[in-house]
Amino acid sequence: MTDPATAPEPATHQKIDTSVPHSARIWNYWLGGKDNYPVDEAAGDAYTAVFPGIVTIARGSRAFLRRNIAYLVSEAGIRQFLDIGTGLPTAENTHEVAQRLAPEARIVYVDNDPMVLAHARALLYSSREGATAYIDADVTDPDRILATASETLDLTRPTALVLSNILGHVADYDRARSIVDRLMDALPPGSYLSVNDGSRGIDPVFEQAQDAYNDSGAIPYNLRTVDAITGYFDGLELVEPGVVSVTQWRPEPGSPAQEIVAEHGGLARKP
Repeated sequence: MTDPATAPEPATHQKIDTSVPHSARIWNYWLGGKDNYPVDEAAGDAYTAVFPGIVTIARGSRAFLRRNIAYLVSEAGIRQFLDIGTGLPTAENTHEVAQRLAPEARIVYVDNDPMVLAHARALLYSSREGATAYIDADVTDPDRILATASETLDLTRPTALVLSNILGHVADYDRARSIVDRLMDALPPGSYLSVNDGSRGIDPVFEQAQDAYNDSGAIPYNLRTVDAITGYFDGLELVEPGVVSVTQWRPEPGSPAQEIVAEHGGLARKP
């Protein structure tokens, strides 16, 4: 555990398919990134034509993650992060926020998108005192993730598990719950779970746009009710204000009032 960065650990040798829109690349497009293709831009534009608010959701989700990480480092004293469903590198990635506050922080990213793998060097840039690593693996294979993450992280010490906009890709809710449980069971008391996902029952226009996207042939993403998202935290101690719209989770002091969006999340401690 002395190397500042660990080379990507390949699980498969997928090729980047530029004929089908991909959620990570569309998300990157909405965040203002450049790592996307015309098919992703077209899908993103079609989505925003129905529901322009998706850009607010995307950016609100990124800001929520940043505030989560800052809390974990500054107030909870966490120095290890397992970020599954990383997505394409943009501004304010987990390691950037964490190591800016605590240079010794160690981060393992997990994703199975070949384009994310191609950009892993950006994710592997670490402070000299800390470490980052990237694992090419699927969220549905928690045992592989834990085994490989343990090469960089000491999983006997408190660790933050970050699942940002990834559980919606697991179609069966009970399976998604079991994945979260398996991962958290492997972490010691004092660890944290951070989850945020698109929510159903808040904005019918958003739901219409998401259902149309899922029917387009792209990899589907399943919106879930706020109660279902809250269920991921069963047995854990929620940090105030609990599971709320991402824009409402501990906003920066003095920031203007934020609208409620159909993306909910929370942070909880393992007792």
